Order: sequence, then C-alpha cells, then structure tokens
Amino acid sequence: MKTILIAGGLDSMPAEETSTISKAMVDIGGRPLMTRLMDVYSHFGYSDFIVAAGHQSVAIKQFFANYHLMANDVRVAIDTGKIDLHPTHGAGWTVSVVDTGLYTSNSARLCLLRKWIGAEPFMVAYADSLANLDVQEMLDFHTSHGKLATIVAVRPPARAGSLELLDTRVTAFTSDVRRSDTWINGGFLIFEPAIFDYLIDEQIPLEAGPLAQLAQDGELMAYRHHGYWQPMDTVGDRKRLARHCTAEPPPWLRFEPRRLPAAPPRAAE
Repeated sequence: MKTILIAGGLDSMPAEETSTISKAMVDIGGRPLMTRLMDVYSHFGYSDFIVAAGHQSVAIKQFFANYHLMANDVRVAIDTGKIDLHPTHGAGWTVSVVDTGLYTSNSARLCLLRKWIGAEPFMVAYADSLANLDVQEMLDFHTSHGKLATIVAVRPPARAGSLELLDTRVTAFTSDVRRSDTWINGGFLIFEPAIFDYLIDEQIPLEAGPLAQLAQDGELMAYRHHGYWQPMDTVGDRKRLARHCTAEPPPWLRFEPRRLPAAPPRAAE
C-alpha cells in the first residue's frame, strides 16, 4: 500500500520560518520532518512513499536523490570517484517525488497522483505533524468498517477545525472549535479508490469539500488517536519537536497497543 505525503504547499510553512524551505523539509533534530514521519509508517512495514511536492520540489528531489549518501557511511576511491556504501541502518524506503504544482490544492495534488496510486486503497499524511500512530491498527479499523475514508481524530491545541463524531462515524466536518471535547483532523487519512469521485472541484481543499461531503454521506469514519501528536505550525513547535528527538526512542516511535475501536457492521451486500 502506498503512502502519499502532502508536502510543499506555500500556505503550509510556519510564519516565522523563511520562505526558502517547505515545512516538510524543516530540520527536526538533524533530519527533515518528513523523514521522521516516514519512520512511523516504515515501522509497520509501509515503505512505499509518494511525495506530492510543490514549493521547493527540486530541493526535495535532490534531497532524496542523495539521501543514500547522507544516511550511510561511504568509501570513496579518490582516483576514480567510485563510491561504496556501507549501510548503517536499512530504511528500505522507495520514494517517488512528483511535482504537483506550486499553488495546487491538496485535492488537486491527489488527482494528479491518481496514475501513481493505481486502483487500490492508499494512505495520506499531511507531513506537518508527528504522532505515535499505530498505522496497522488504523488500517485494520478502516478495513473493518467498509466505508470510503478514515481520518485520524486527535485532541490537540484547539487551533484547527473540528470533527463531530457519533461513535466512530463522522457526522460533520467544521472549521470551528466549539467545545472542550473537540476532536480535530490529525492529518492522517486512508482512502479507497472511489474517493476520486468526490474530488470534483480541484480548487477546493479536501477539508472544505470532499471530506465534508464524505461526512454528510456517512462515508467518513474517525480513528481516535489518544497518544502523542504534535503539529509543527510555529517555531516553538519546531523547537519542541527537536527536543523530543533527544529521547530514545522519540515519542512518535513509542507504540502502545490498545483495543481496536468497534466499527458498525457492514451493510448487507
């Protein structure tokens, strides 16, 4: 199963950061945020990534093209330039970097990746937060309910839109935070291929149109994540994430098993 990393939107960078780097590539403890996120997915064996790049897409391509040199020890024959890699750890990733445009909405980015994804379910991450998400448990939950989409619901600092939940079904996707028990979009999703039927207007972001319509149609389910979740919206967030890197393992790689939330039974065929 492929994992789409949404990276490079001009509106996704912390205001305090310079405009020369996308949020996904901001340094967190010596490595870009995006690679920290990839560690979470590869922990569960999901290592086929597609980066939907926009802002600084060339820099992202160059980074991954040379990542094998940065991530491993090397032996160089100075006279010939021959390089032998001595792996220090095996990430096992395959990374496709696709330039999906500078001003493109996240809906349009997914549409542009349709031929890369194929006719199979796929995962999406916004590449602007880290969480100790149990990816396999989320996938099992997604499979169990038989709906078109699953979104991770988190209890964050109250600074984003909220999810209205009835048990595990999302009944509304709103932009207002109204109650102390608010759950919000954690930036991790799973989609069935039929999601493309909802991506009609590519100018409308996922949150403003497709996700709201999926919720209205009863096709959007919430996987409640009660563990670690840290967005990177400010320089303060970045510094907090960098401090967390000093722990071994960092909090986004500490996984605790919990009971799979019950999903409503599938409708009769």
